[in-house]
Amino acid sequence: MPKEYIHRIMDLKDVLEDGSQFLFGPRQTGKSSYIRNELRQEAVLYWNLLDVSLVARIKANPSLLRNQLRMIGKKSGLVILDEIQKVPFLLDEIHSLIEETDFHFLLTGSSARRLREKGVNLLGGRAGVSYMHPLVYPEVKELNFGLEKVFERGLMPSMYLSSRYDILLRNYIKTYLQEEIMEEGITRNLPTFTDFLRIAAINNTEMVNFSNMANDIGVNRAVVTEWYQVLKDSMVITEVPGYGRTRKRKAITKSKYYFFDVGVARKAIGAAPPADGTTDFGKAFENYIEWELRAYLDYNELDESLCYWRSASNFEVDFVIGDSVAIETKTTRNPSASDFKGLRALKEEGIFSSYILVCRTPAAEMLNDGIMIMPFEYFLERLWKGEII
Repeated sequence: MPKEYIHRIMDLKDVLEDGSQFLFGPRQTGKSSYIRNELRQEAVLYWNLLDVSLVARIKANPSLLRNQLRMIGKKSGLVILDEIQKVPFLLDEIHSLIEETDFHFLLTGSSARRLREKGVNLLGGRAGVSYMHPLVYPEVKELNFGLEKVFERGLMPSMYLSSRYDILLRNYIKTYLQEEIMEEGITRNLPTFTDFLRIAAINNTEMVNFSNMANDIGVNRAVVTEWYQVLKDSMVITEVPGYGRTRKRKAITKSKYYFFDVGVARKAIGAAPPADGTTDFGKAFENYIEWELRAYLDYNELDESLCYWRSASNFEVDFVIGDSVAIETKTTRNPSASDFKGLRALKEEGIFSSYILVCRTPAAEMLNDGIMIMPFEYFLERLWKGEII
């Protein structure tokens, strides 16, 4: 295993014993490295579909996969196809092989959009779906971890481990624009899409007014809506809906949007790393905690919704998980009464069992009304031990 590889806490081996699986995740979150270092040696066949010569052979002979498996002489085993969205029609053959043989398939991709556009039904439910995220706290806590480093570099493995992270982030934005946008023909106006991506990053962690954004960049609202869907399908952003089941205070249910990586969001704006004490530092902190929560839910296969709550009277809690846990994030080291307003307003509803303020205070404590204050690293330790959700 190469020295620079960080062992991932995700474990697909048990999942793959039960059947085939899609593994989705944004570009460069480590899907191929994970396969190469932890699964490939167990595969009877591995195809990298970024290999243009291989793709040309598949297009010339759609039965190539079946023929190669026949030549191997085995009737079962793991078959890995990396970047399946490059050859979506291959899923028809995979569908047949799943029904006719005992092979299990691992199919990775960075965009479900391409598969849906080709009318592919994701194997009709015959394969599960997993997601790979950027590095999470248990994977990096011993690697000179710190908020400033995370906000500067982001948590994609290649960026986090490199002193050239700023160049790599810049190239990531450029490559995404060229490969995902221009090659797919989503728009011929790259400068306008670049403006859109920058404004979307500025609105990271916030509710978005699509009409106002459309006016700012000179397109109609439908175009902005479509481009947000492109970012969602490519897993560059995620949508966090508003929690609407409160009764005492009317809730706003409009969604907020979060970039998958704080480093990518920063570089899309073209901004320097946020300074401690600024609004941008607080937004980056909220963004980071959101993705730790989402990764935890995905990696542990928990069917719990991740929402936020805001009342019409402007009380707000950053995250609510199912109907059980309410979490507010603040970068303060010395919480004041104003930091608890949202949690206390939500607590009056009597819905959730836990109310937590995640911040940078030096020690954990519980207030008289049952609200818990947790230093963020203590919170993340407990989260990944299964003690929060």
